[in-house]
Order: sequence, then C-alpha cells, then structure tokens
Amino acid sequence: MVQRVSYKIGNEELILETGRLAKQANGAVYAQFAGSAVIATVCASDSAQEGLDYVPVTVDYNEKYYAAGKIPGGFIKREGRPKDKEILVSRLIDRPMRPLFDISFGREIQIIPTCISSDQINPPDILAVIASSAAVTISDIPFNGPVAAVRVGYVDGDYVINPTYEQIEKGELEIVVAGTADGFTMVEGGANEVSEDLMLGALEKAQEFITAMCHLQDELRKLAGKEKLPLAPLTVDLQNKDAIEQEAMPLLQKACYEATKFARHDSIEKVKAQIAEKYAEQLEDEIQKKLFNALFDDMQYKILRAGILERGQRVDGRGLEDIRPITCEINVLPRPHGSAIFTRGETQSLAVATLGTALDEQVYDDIDGEKREHFILHYNFPPYSVGECGRIGTGRREIGHGNLARRSLEPMVPSREQFPYTIRVVSEIMESNGSSSMASVCGGTLCMLAAGVPMKKPVAGIAMGLITEPEGDNPYGKYAILSDILGEEDHLGDMDFKVAGTEDGITGFQMDIKIAGVTTEIMKKALAQAKRGRLHILGIMSKTIAKPADTISEYAPKIETMKIAVDKIGALIGPGGKTVKAISAQYAVTINTEDDGTVTIYGKNAKSTDGAKKAIKGIVEDPEVGTIYNGTVKRIMDFGAFVEILPGKEGLCHISKFSRKKIAKVTDVVTEGQQIPVKLLEIDKMGRLNLSYIDAIEAQENK
Repeated sequence: MVQRVSYKIGNEELILETGRLAKQANGAVYAQFAGSAVIATVCASDSAQEGLDYVPVTVDYNEKYYAAGKIPGGFIKREGRPKDKEILVSRLIDRPMRPLFDISFGREIQIIPTCISSDQINPPDILAVIASSAAVTISDIPFNGPVAAVRVGYVDGDYVINPTYEQIEKGELEIVVAGTADGFTMVEGGANEVSEDLMLGALEKAQEFITAMCHLQDELRKLAGKEKLPLAPLTVDLQNKDAIEQEAMPLLQKACYEATKFARHDSIEKVKAQIAEKYAEQLEDEIQKKLFNALFDDMQYKILRAGILERGQRVDGRGLEDIRPITCEINVLPRPHGSAIFTRGETQSLAVATLGTALDEQVYDDIDGEKREHFILHYNFPPYSVGECGRIGTGRREIGHGNLARRSLEPMVPSREQFPYTIRVVSEIMESNGSSSMASVCGGTLCMLAAGVPMKKPVAGIAMGLITEPEGDNPYGKYAILSDILGEEDHLGDMDFKVAGTEDGITGFQMDIKIAGVTTEIMKKALAQAKRGRLHILGIMSKTIAKPADTISEYAPKIETMKIAVDKIGALIGPGGKTVKAISAQYAVTINTEDDGTVTIYGKNAKSTDGAKKAIKGIVEDPEVGTIYNGTVKRIMDFGAFVEILPGKEGLCHISKFSRKKIAKVTDVVTEGQQIPVKLLEIDKMGRLNLSYIDAIEAQENK
C-alpha cells in the first residue's frame, strides 16, 4: 500500500512516499521536491555477528544521467565508478546517521540513495539525506533517528533555506547542517569571510527545518513503519573486570601522559601486554579478548576526559587553548612552481602549487551540467604519515578532507580574469596527529603565495574539540573547549570542528558532534576560541611569507591576455583557422579565443608570448595616425622605402622623409630588413599609409 506525507516549502511540496518502489528492501522511500527526486533504500544482512566494535554500515549515493535527460559522455555510455561529488554526498549521509545505529545489532547495513530526477535547479543531496533517514526509520532496522539535513545560504542579507544552484552561486555563505529533532550533529560548508555571529544565525535557522523534517519522517513511520528486528547484545561479561581495571588504571594514568604520540602508544601497549600476560588463559577466548581491549579503550577515555575537566591537563601537557609549535618553510623543492612545508606538532603537510593554462582546468560533467574549475586541490594521506604499512589510493577520506581544504581556500583564490592560470595544489601529508586537513589549508596558502598567486588574503585553519560532563539535569554542566586537538582528543572527545578563514572571517567549516544538541553558548565560545587560534597561526605564517612572490617560477607557463574587438575575431582565426594556427606554430604558443574577444596566449617563455601578442595586434589593430611604430623595411625603391608597421600592413616612407637634409639614396640611411622607428603621418583617400622616419634622438624624445 502506497503511503505519502508532504511538507510545504515556499510554492513547492516536499513529498516522502513508500510502498510503490523497491518493495523487497528492508525500507525504501521516494523523496521529491519540485523537479528533483531521490529513491533511497536500506537493506540488512540476514545474520548478526556478535561482539562487533563498529557499525558495518555503507552508504552509496549515486546519480543517474537520465535524471537530467543526459547520456554519459565518453566511449562507455553508462555510469561507472563513483564521482567525487557522489562520494562527498555519501559522506554527508553517513556521518550523521552512523552514530545512531546500535553496535549490538551486529548486521551489515547498506543504504543506497539514487538521484533519479534532477531539475538542475534544486540540489538533490538534501533530499538524499532525508530519504535515507526515512528509509531506515520505516524499516525493521533499529535506529535512534530520524535525522534530517538542510542547506542554508546567505543571499542579499537574508538566510535562505535550501537555496537553488543560482542562489548558492550568489550567496556569501553555504552550509549543510544535519541533525535530529534534539539538535544538529554535523555541519559543513564554505563562506566568503563571514562572521562567527552570522554562522551561528545560520545554525539556528537550520534547526527549525531539521526538526520539521524529523517530524515528517515520524508521520511516515506511523503510517508504514515495520516492527524493529531484535538486537544481538553480548551476553558475556569480561571476567575479572574489576581486578584488571584496578591493576591497569594507575599504570595507564602515567602511560597516557607521555610527551609524544608514539611514546604514549608504546607505553599503553606495554601496560596492556603486561596485564594480558597475567590473564593469558582467559584471553585465549576471542570474545574475552575483545572485551579486554574495549575495557582498555574505556579506561583511556575516562583518564583523558577527567584530566581535562578536573585539572585542565591534556595528554601532551598543553593548556586548553595552547597550539602546538608551528614551523613554516617555502620554496623547499627546486622545480615545482611553488612549495611549502607546514608543520604543527606531529602533523605535517608538504604542499605544492602548480600553475597551468586554461587547457588544464578541471572539467566536471554530471547531472548538474558541465562545470570548469580553475582551482584544484588534491589531498593525499599515505600510510607512512601515521607510521603504518598500507595500500596507497584515493579513498573517501582523501576526497572529503581535500574538499574541505579546497572550499576553505577557494574564496581567496583570484578569478581567471585577475590571474589567468589554472592552479593545482597538492597536499602530501607527511605526518599526522590531529587535523591534516587544516594543515593542508595552511600549507596551501604558503605554497600559492610562494608561487606568486595573488591571493586576496592568506587563509589558515584550526581543529577544535569539546569535552563535556553532565551535572544533575544539565548535560553540559562541565565542559572544556580544546584548541588544536590531537588524534586521541578527536577520537575520545564529544565534538570535532574545523574552522578555516582569514583574519576577517570564516571561509570553511566542518563539525561533527557526538552528543545531542550542543548549546549556542558553547558554540559561541568555541568559535571565538577558534578565531584566536586562527589569528595566532596566521601571524606565524606571515613571518615566513605575507604576500605573493613578485614573479612566478621560470618553469611555469607564461600567459598573456588581451582584448580584441569582437568583429576582429574572424580576422585573427582566418579561413579554416589558418591565421591563428600559423601564429601558434611560429611562436610555439597556444592561443585561446573567447566569444567576448578575450584572447589568451600560453607560451613556454615571455619571448614567445610577447612575439605572438605583437603578431595578433598587427592583425586586429587598425593603424592610427600619429602613432610611432617599430617597422621593418621590406623593399627599397629610388623614391623611398616600403615599411611594414603591422603584420600585413605596409606604408611608404618617401626619400624626403628620411632626413631633414637632402640624401642621394635611401640606402644611405637604411637597408632592407632593418627595423626602424616610423611615424604614421596620414592615411590617404585610397587607404595608403604615408610614413616618416624617426631618428634615434627624436624617437627617444617621443617616448
């Protein structure tokens, strides 16, 4: 039986429907808003596995080209591996939902949201989050939801809920907020130097819509919800738990406060091995071993949190607002166009900037239409960065972290018109212990400035954390906000949020909250503390490089841009492209001509681009009376010489115009092929050019 609920947004209805499509899945919901639609399904495996210490859930968002009435490009006319955009939306769905599944369910869960209609006006990703949550909510899979998401823009001085693509493009702010009816749990987005107060206002607006969408899903659950499957909790307890905890706790208290990451890891492992040896017989059982490891994690959790909340003591000895030592280096590699090393404590990014031409732009062809990006950022996280062996590849983590760093830097990257280069930044993470994505933002700024990219302002980023403890009825009776968090503080804390920006405002933001509904007061303090940290980092970076290098690398391509009259484009291109091809071949350049008359010349060096620019000017410029040209003597006659002042445009310099004194022969003054300065005296009625020779002294005076 088909069941449907709806919610009015502006002039359109957001519809959630179940019972018509994908009825064999554990749960399936069709969501539609205007011309965009998503079908989300969820399935669970038949059997449960006891003792899992993680939730085996996967989210695979995908977009079909037919949704926008398109056929995939390339030789293979079907959708292939996931695009970066699909992976980013999958992460957007996964992050707020994963914590709400019960570990003791023990079954593999797969959520597949598919965009099957796109009006190319309303982004389908928000629909995908709502549909995915609704599918699980009405299914027989236990779930502590529902969750919902909303995009908030800030356009022309007003907040806009779920803006269109056009409004997103125009806006100063674009964030996606996800959460439950009790409060938001995830935020990510970008902005153009907005204030902390404007960001807080956007979060408040978001919560109203999220709550409404959660209630809408509950309505659908009442109409079509299935009875939930049973959980499979462990029925076994850890033997000798109290004794193990009593012996290990004092040893861990010391081991957890070693100065460095590896020293702490080694000390904790020694304690664990020492205790495990004593209870070796008991730990031969696999379940007992899992419970033993879980107890050690729990003890570290208690030690770290108690140290921060009771003594203001962090595991590496810092105060709550202290930022680890930072060093910055630039131009560390001999051939790349710009390079930098940004090191903060045990996190290090080697960032490299490469300048390319318009032909190097990243082209995206998806259901939203073709887009071209002249700023690209790629993030690599090799296994050696954490001292491990592993496979090298680009996973969801790399794509997500790279996207955050790119969004944070993009508002400060010059436009194509200001700087006609394609800019690619690659952040190679050399070491990691706390926010390598924010290190990529800092390293990205440094390497672009070193490459001579005229950034509007430098950008830096910082990762913040939160530790809370309830007091009575107040869930946040005790709390501590941490600046520049370590990996352990991220793993064991209640919130991880990253803020990037300039000295004047926020450009990038990402937050994951592990507890319900963080208060506005906490958020306000956290953002203020993050700003102080960001300004501190920017101050250190500015001591290394504060403004773009005066020149770009000698190894970078040389680019010249010029404007020509639209009616001259045909003359430049020539019949069948003959003219432009000839110039390109002669000067070893690539020439790109836009419909508005913008001509871009790409060459390996300044000599080639300058020569090509001069040749183009000769074709498209009309000679002007009174202008001095550096012409070439083409032919010498008894009565004068024909001089080419522009490519294909010759004029006559009469013998009487070569000197104020009478000369016998033109060859007494010039020779064929010689370059000479001449002034255009007139263009006669027949269009002939009459020239006058300018001697060296007069030419200098005219300059």
